[in-house]
Amino acid sequence: QVQLVESGGGLVQAGASLRLSCAASGRTFGSYAMAWFRQAPGKEREFVAAINWSGGTTYYTDSVKGRFTISRDNARNTLYLQMNSLKPEDTAVYYCAAEPSLSIIVQKDKYSYWGQGTQVTVSS
Repeated sequence: QVQLVESGGGLVQAGASLRLSCAASGRTFGSYAMAWFRQAPGKEREFVAAINWSGGTTYYTDSVKGRFTISRDNARNTLYLQMNSLKPEDTAVYYCAAEPSLSIIVQKDKYSYWGQGTQVTVSS
């Protein structure tokens, strides 16, 4: 089992950058597929980015390609999301998710473990 704690959210202006972190407990972090999802008020939780166990494979939703970068440090049990050129439509609560898997996973319902979320607000 793994516990996830996100941090790094905040209020920024459009065009700014933020880096989200997701600290994971447990000794098997390196065997988990990881992802970031986000949920805006009144909307469904949506996929943002995913990464496989080694960090060698990543996948992004079209709206963040070229602006966001997902990465992981297995030695530190930490997942990251570097967000550049932020837009007001990126405003949401951002969640990290984990699932024991050697493959990359993009489907929300396949993740068993979730953090509590961190708020990102981008003003125009």
